[in-house]
Amino acid sequence: MKIQKPGLDVVTCQIPEDDNIRFSDDRSSMTLVGQSRKEAHRPTESLAKPKQVLNIGNWNVRTMYAIGKTAQVAKVMNEYKLDILGISECRWTGFGKLKLSTGETVVYSGREDGVHRSGVAIMLSKHAERALIEWRPVNDRIITARFYSNYIKVTIIHVYAPTLDATDEAKDSFYEQLQTVVEVVNQHDMVIITGDMNAKVGADNKDKETVMGKHGTGVINNNGERLVDFCGLNNFVISGTLFPHKEIHKNTWTSPDKRTNNQIDHVLINKKYRSSVRDTRVMRGADVASDHQLVRTQIKLKLKKQDKKANPRMKYDVSKLQYPAIKNQFSVELKNRFAVLEAVSDDVDIEAKWDNFNNAFNQSAKEVLGTRKRKQKPWIGVESWKKVERENILK
Repeated sequence: MKIQKPGLDVVTCQIPEDDNIRFSDDRSSMTLVGQSRKEAHRPTESLAKPKQVLNIGNWNVRTMYAIGKTAQVAKVMNEYKLDILGISECRWTGFGKLKLSTGETVVYSGREDGVHRSGVAIMLSKHAERALIEWRPVNDRIITARFYSNYIKVTIIHVYAPTLDATDEAKDSFYEQLQTVVEVVNQHDMVIITGDMNAKVGADNKDKETVMGKHGTGVINNNGERLVDFCGLNNFVISGTLFPHKEIHKNTWTSPDKRTNNQIDHVLINKKYRSSVRDTRVMRGADVASDHQLVRTQIKLKLKKQDKKANPRMKYDVSKLQYPAIKNQFSVELKNRFAVLEAVSDDVDIEAKWDNFNNAFNQSAKEVLGTRKRKQKPWIGVESWKKVERENILK
């Protein structure tokens, strides 16, 4: 099939035939060149809520370019009640959005040279799809999606990082692109980065306490150092290292000879929402013939209670200043207090001087003017009452 980006060349997308897939012509949820925000898809549901757990999956399935594989992944997604599932190595080419016969929606981004390698995708439940604001295919290793919430908008960035054997140039290019994507995300969003990072961060979190917990596995490698540096620069936390689980529930990849297990698939979240993460662990029961395990992260939005009584703003009755006697009394009171402040030594700190000035002004206003009393305005105006009287007379 062919998909046309507004203002860009036609991209050919090759996907195997599957009865469970049907393509949707509605690409309004993707904000592209030449498309305004008003034309973008309007979300009808809220994704992240304080009283509801958000389940996010992260899985390298090895390939989606096989008949029936998409249906298998969707089945596992439903079994584990995942709202969002980030998929690495989908191996689809081009980019696009499709809908499965079971109701799930998939947005994907792959190579544009027709080679079925790498590729990333995000599978959405019906609920998550209705909260989708926009999605962007960056390249065959990075895709983003943004979701609406009544409380805080959520940005999901799914990635597939170069392996340990890749060249330094390839690794530097990947993290430069990822850095560019993170920098343009709205600063108020909850940002979650999922994917196969191909990075071991280890169990030792000395001098890295703000980036990771003490429940990682193994020993950090070169890719792990790059990931830790990226998290430190952008204030992200590696959630898989925060919770004490058995080793089998932390290791995400098993070597073909079954002798080596590593924790290389990670979920990152910006630090200010660290307390909202309830758990991150491997779900060993999920199986789609991959050497990677499904990683599930549970998030329950935790909001900070606002103390309305703290530092209340005093509203003084400044309308009294229109009377000459009260205005003169206020001026005299203020001058007397300022005269006392002038006698204070010049060695006093500037902050202390400001506090003294602020206290003098507020105390004078409180004693002379008093606070403004809120008067309840009548909800029926004078003109309305006149009409009521006129109707009564006519009656």
